[in-house]
Amino acid sequence: MTMTNVGVLPVSTFAGEMIRRVEPDADLWDVADRLVEADVGAMVVGDDRDIKGVVSERDLVRALAARRDLGTTTAMDIAQTRLVWCDANSSVAEVATEMMEHYVRHVLIEDEGRFVGVVSARDLLSAYAAAEVTNADVA
Repeated sequence: MTMTNVGVLPVSTFAGEMIRRVEPDADLWDVADRLVEADVGAMVVGDDRDIKGVVSERDLVRALAARRDLGTTTAMDIAQTRLVWCDANSSVAEVATEMMEHYVRHVLIEDEGRFVGVVSARDLLSAYAAAEVTNADVA
């Protein structure tokens, strides 16, 4: 068995399996319910043809701290709209660098102009951790 340099692998290998979405006009109660139900840290706001933003647990907590009304504040009101994209063939290391440079934890993935997924900092951390365990077994 050979050692794996996870940093050179395509990011699409480690992206979350299912894209979770929420409508732009969903209230924050609905956003919270969906995040918990899906057991994810973020959701895409909009659909594949019209992605308006990404709403995360962190955005929800900020809304709570600001005492926003959870019944009238919408996903779009708190979503991050400064989206960072990468190609499905971008390396894990390239995407990790983009995350650090743009101070984001979720990057949208496209393949030939089509939205195909989201990769999170957690996905990349898991990939690096799994590679370390594999490399330790090989050594």
